[in-house]
Amino acid sequence: PPPTSRPTIMAGVASKTWREIWIRPEVYPIVVAIGGAVGLCSFFCARQISSSPGFRVWKDGRSNEGIPETKNRVREGTQWREHFVRTTVRGMKPAIFPGLNDAMTSPK
Repeated sequence: PPPTSRPTIMAGVASKTWREIWIRPEVYPIVVAIGGAVGLCSFFCARQISSSPGFRVWKDGRSNEGIPETKNRVREGTQWREHFVRTTVRGMKPAIFPGLNDAMTSPK
């Protein structure tokens, strides 16, 4: 069949720039979600590498790994486990909206 004069879908996409395709309000949520995931992953990896007591980058830190735990190593592990977020969240109820949950479940 002879080609038609109607533009195809690909022709419409090819004529748009990257900015016209991706910088739109309906794309913002996915950009925020992916950006947040990348940020959290980067934070977790940096925290593990920089301050985890079970991970040693330099050789002098690894030289005495076979020796039984000393008080200093136990204290270091406890400080690692009991970080700021854990101690802050420890007393909270495990609910996303505790006020709303209480209001919806309390008898009237």
